[in-house]
Amino acid sequence: MGHLITVATSLNQWALDFEGNCERILQSIRVAKERGATLRVGPELEIPGYGCLDHFLEGDTVLHSWEILAKLLKSEDVSNILCDVGMPVTHKNVIYNCRIIIYSHRILMIRPKMWLANDGNYREMRYFTPWRKHRQVEDHYLPRMIQAITGQIKVPFGDAVISTADTCIGVELCEELFTPASPHILMGLDGVEIFTNSSGSHHELRKLYTRVELIKEATLKLGGIYVYANQQGCDGDRLYYDGCAMIAANGRIVAQGSQFSLNDVEVVTATIDIEDVRAHRAKASRSMQAADAERYHRVEVPFALSDATDTLSQKEYDIEGQRAFEVHYHRPEEEIALGPACWMWDYLRRSRTQGYFVPLSGGIDSCATAVIVFSMCRLVSEAANRGDVQVIADARRIAGEPEDSSYVPSDPREFCSRIFHTCYMGTENSSVDTRKRAKELGEAIGSYHIDLNMDTVVNAVRTLFGFVTGIKPKFKVHGGSLAENLALQNIQARIRMVLAYMFAQLMPFVRGRTGGLLVLGSANVDESLRGYLTKYDCSSADINPIGGISKTDLKKFIAYAKDAFELPILTNFLDAVPTAELEPVTETYADMGMTYDELSVFGRLRKVEKCGPYGMFQKLVHEWGRRLSPLQVRTQTKRKVPSDAKTNCHMESYSPDDNRFDLRPFLYPSRFPFQFKKIDELAGRLPDRSQASSQSGKDKDKKE
Repeated sequence: MGHLITVATSLNQWALDFEGNCERILQSIRVAKERGATLRVGPELEIPGYGCLDHFLEGDTVLHSWEILAKLLKSEDVSNILCDVGMPVTHKNVIYNCRIIIYSHRILMIRPKMWLANDGNYREMRYFTPWRKHRQVEDHYLPRMIQAITGQIKVPFGDAVISTADTCIGVELCEELFTPASPHILMGLDGVEIFTNSSGSHHELRKLYTRVELIKEATLKLGGIYVYANQQGCDGDRLYYDGCAMIAANGRIVAQGSQFSLNDVEVVTATIDIEDVRAHRAKASRSMQAADAERYHRVEVPFALSDATDTLSQKEYDIEGQRAFEVHYHRPEEEIALGPACWMWDYLRRSRTQGYFVPLSGGIDSCATAVIVFSMCRLVSEAANRGDVQVIADARRIAGEPEDSSYVPSDPREFCSRIFHTCYMGTENSSVDTRKRAKELGEAIGSYHIDLNMDTVVNAVRTLFGFVTGIKPKFKVHGGSLAENLALQNIQARIRMVLAYMFAQLMPFVRGRTGGLLVLGSANVDESLRGYLTKYDCSSADINPIGGISKTDLKKFIAYAKDAFELPILTNFLDAVPTAELEPVTETYADMGMTYDELSVFGRLRKVEKCGPYGMFQKLVHEWGRRLSPLQVRTQTKRKVPSDAKTNCHMESYSPDDNRFDLRPFLYPSRFPFQFKKIDELAGRLPDRSQASSQSGKDKDKKE
């Protein structure tokens, strides 16, 4: 049997929570050592938290990071274990995103990030500078507080690797894995056998597969062990970092952590035979390239990751690298049930509020929001029943229990009744069916449900306008103009927002508690993308758990939750015809002019494939050419208008979140005169290959 190496990786950090982050790091090290690990890797920028944003530009953030590192170096927990921790470091007056490699109270080296994430949700070049001196090392002079602990004045800073008594370790940082020429390639050719990757990678539906394939590919041709650590949880922004720490060996995943969890600390360990890596690399073609590889500076440490004895131990019977392992992927419906629910739990406990409030309309969108809250309560109940001390403590505080309480949130519906408030805000235009569905949903999930009529408030606003202007607006069916009709619909929607915030602020007081509730929004990503909502209605909220999810996926989620959560009432929501109920008619929602599936296609073309209106038309005329004529595709393309949405839980690759993920002007020439003119010209020249056109031609032939 060859040399055995045990590796470990982890956690749920919070931006600027220095003491909490420190304790979670120490806890992960303790767990790793208990499991016999000799290498511990944590997520990116774990000391200050990844999501500090512009706080990274503050000297305080760097200072406090050094102070926390000093605590780590003083702790006995870091004895006899190699630790890879992350923090910002200012080197020669330049701020870098760094990994600090420490062993037994000393710093071995500082490795700055070389390729920064700077698109989508990431703006790392706003705060940090990439290290461009590849395979070069400089001296970094340590702060005096660190010198006093380690006895070191300076340490190596740059692109180097760690050489232990039995192997060689190289560092790769998050985005560097996603680049075409990843550092692990050259490091592996120069003899590095273990690669660590510390990430701050966020969740999107169906994204995990890409990440897993990149990790597997990193060692498939090259050979080696890949240790991947990731942030998990909401660290103060719209992103949910979905953990899923992994360890791969020679192109196979051998250990995987949870993707969605309420745990603050999760450690994944694997015991691997390093000789498997050396056997995998014993290929002539690889050896020829390795012989010519450029050399990395090696920082030597008198320490071995493996046990030097040849005694057969239990570890040798438990070698993950030699066992079959199947990567677990959640279905999109499960991702919706778990991702936003975990994000909302972190948001709730870290905002120190007393629960959530959502206006229920009786429609599927607000229903989905409510069911996600119920999913959160289920996760809390499951964690509490497992004895999770942190979850129980947070649940007691949120539910308003005294410090000496023995309350345990073991029943999700009971816990839901304490922290979740739903409200049906009806008017004379509301139907019996929507009111009934909202009430039954509240009963099914256990929410504290309120049913009210707000006609007096709506009429008071109409009367006020009439008193001021001399004109009392009327609905269209009563002889009013289109402007009056729209204004009367919008005022109902906006009054609901005002009432939602009033009830959210006062319901804890009504129930004998202190604090307030967070208001939840219920506008899906497609409606936000289309602008198909009333601004400052119930789509305006503190946070929106479904604002990054398509209508199509939401319906699939509701169908899944009906059975998974034992909520048969959800069948009524799936079968219901959507109605606005904002005017005295029984009509369905006005047609948006396109299906939700078509909206999803537009969203991906716009954001993911980076198409303007003309580029969209050119692609869609081929993609939809079998069912729509070029002129029909032109019409659909022109219906797409830009929009802007706030406070959404980021879930889709085409979410129009705000001016961080989806940077667009607020004021557009939305008719796109030049672009649409080109579309008109091209549509007029292209032949009609749609099925409708073909059928029309066949009918014409029959008549002749």
